[in-house]
Amino acid sequence: MDVDKNEWEGGCHCGAVRFRVRLTNGLRTALRCNCSLCRMRGAVVLFAPLEGLTIVSGEDMLGTYRFNTGAAEHHFCTVCGIYTHHQRRLDPTQYAINAACLDGLSPFDFAEVPVLDGIHHPLDDPQGRTLMAGVIKFEPAPTP
Repeated sequence: MDVDKNEWEGGCHCGAVRFRVRLTNGLRTALRCNCSLCRMRGAVVLFAPLEGLTIVSGEDMLGTYRFNTGAAEHHFCTVCGIYTHHQRRLDPTQYAINAACLDGLSPFDFAEVPVLDGIHHPLDDPQGRTLMAGVIKFEPAPTP
């Protein structure tokens, strides 16, 4: 896995949505979150500036979901339901890109992924602290 690779192509499960993305710092920004939505979808995300994402096909197939404050725009394919990306509440100049949607990449390629404490979101914290909830680790089983 090339952690410095910034340019990727990707898409949803059914292929209705395809995109190109230029990541901010390669695969080094991998993160999960424990907010109510992220707990349920379980995605590992990587970050890109807004101008770094180009929807190549299927823009009309993207749905948007907002919750809580409504600030973050979570996008998903309306055909297969896969979450592809969202515009971040913490930094609206960035998209968080679902790593599983990048061609040739899997969330299981990351041995460790830090988990942001989204339950106590930094914008809701009186001191504006960004807290971490922990780390998720993946250890592949030995091959038979």
